[in-house]
Amino acid sequence: MLVLASASPARHRLLEQAAIPHRIRVSGVDEEAIPAAEPTELVRRLAQAKAEAVAALEGELGPLPVLGCDSLLTFDGEVFGKPRDATEAEARWHRMAGHWGELHTGHCLRCPGRAPLLSTVTTRVLFAPLGAEEISTYVASGEPLQCAGGFALEGRGGLHVERIEGCFSNVIGLSLPLLRRWLLVVRT
Repeated sequence: MLVLASASPARHRLLEQAAIPHRIRVSGVDEEAIPAAEPTELVRRLAQAKAEAVAALEGELGPLPVLGCDSLLTFDGEVFGKPRDATEAEARWHRMAGHWGELHTGHCLRCPGRAPLLSTVTTRVLFAPLGAEEISTYVASGEPLQCAGGFALEGRGGLHVERIEGCFSNVIGLSLPLLRRWLLVVRT
C-alpha cells in the first residue's frame, strides 16, 4: 500500500490499472512558490515537496510510502504546464501541431527510515499535424485545460499524438516502470 500525493485522476487510474494498492491524499503544495531554472529540476522539486508534505500529514497514520509526482511539457524551450484558459490552450496547440515536445515527470518516493528516491523521466511526444477546426473542437472539450501540456494521452488527446519515444505511462502522469523498480528496492 502506498499514498499517492496527487489529485490527478490519471495517476490514480494508472495505479488502479497496475493493481498497486494505494490511497490518495492531496498535498496542498503551492506549486508557484517552488523555483527552479530547469524544467526537469522543477518537476523533481515539486514531486519531492508534494511527497514530503503528505508524508508529514501521514505521520500519525502509519509508515506508508508516499509517492509525489509532477509533470510539465517543454516545447521549443518553453515550459507548458496546464493552460490558463481555452485561448492559451488553442494557441499552444497551433504551435505544437506537427512538432515534437518533451513531457517531463518528476517522481519522489518517501519511505519511512529511508532517504527519498528521486527521478525525472522524460518522454518525447510527436503531435499530429492538426487543422484549426480539429484544434478548436479538442479545446472546446475542456480536456486540455486539465492537463500539463494541454493534452491527455489517455483521453481525447490520444487522437492527436502521432508517436511517443520513451515511457508511455510517463505521459499520463507517472512512470510505472520506474515505480516498479523503486517498489522492489524498498521491499528489500
